[in-house]
Amino acid sequence: MGLLHLGAVYALSLVPRAHILTLLWGECRGCATAYFCFLMTALGVTAGAHRLWSHRSYKAKLPLRIFLAAANSMAFQNDIYEWSRDHRVHHKYSETDADPHNARRGFFFSHIGWLFVRKHRDVIEKGRKLDFTDLLDDPVVRFQRKYYKSSVVLMCFVIPTVVPWYLWGESLWNAYFLASILRYTISLNVTWLVNSAAHMYGNRPYDKNINPRQNTLVTLGAIGEGFHNYHHTFPFDYSASELGLKFNPTTWFIDFMFWLGLVTDRKQAPKEMIQARKERTGDGSA
Repeated sequence: MGLLHLGAVYALSLVPRAHILTLLWGECRGCATAYFCFLMTALGVTAGAHRLWSHRSYKAKLPLRIFLAAANSMAFQNDIYEWSRDHRVHHKYSETDADPHNARRGFFFSHIGWLFVRKHRDVIEKGRKLDFTDLLDDPVVRFQRKYYKSSVVLMCFVIPTVVPWYLWGESLWNAYFLASILRYTISLNVTWLVNSAAHMYGNRPYDKNINPRQNTLVTLGAIGEGFHNYHHTFPFDYSASELGLKFNPTTWFIDFMFWLGLVTDRKQAPKEMIQARKERTGDGSA
């Protein structure tokens, strides 16, 4: 992790010398602007491993599931089965020792430290009590898990590096550090902020009795995943946020796929349920 982040810092020095198309292809610059590889990487986690496979908040047809599995390999954050398994355990036992990235153990632990240590025995023991058979019933999940290492090499490193070199003459050095290393490092930290910052900083308009918060900065970086108090209150909702004029590119993507006929059965929390929950357990901030 140290070498990866040092490589990302070095990659920043290459930005002035890189082709503009390389930056558009692989990099995320600023709080709210996501370019192609970063956006694809993010969707592999947000629309794929998170909202589709972890929560089953909508159904996706085979072509979309294949795309999301490829995008998930580009994200390189464990295969779909392992990511979804850990996330279900996180929701079931949130903020306890059975939570893989328990935010009560501090910002560093919930952000990245949990990856440096063996899982607490409660994570393993209580995780065994949950049913994950639906994940392995999906042939796309099984295929990605079987060929995960090779798919990561191809999607996370080879394709992001080779495309700028082949199509517009970027140097392999610049392409590798910008479109692969920098893009990968940014996407990792954006995802980790959902586990750390969005469990510590922000308001709790839906349930003041749980740690997850509404965090605008995390929403911008994680393309719609920062409405975390809502999400932990209504985890089955495909939008992971209360619908309205909110910044949620992942929801926009799912809605577009619905329009194309590739998504069905989008689950939503009824307005009456949301309002009643706000009045009963919210902190009054919304």
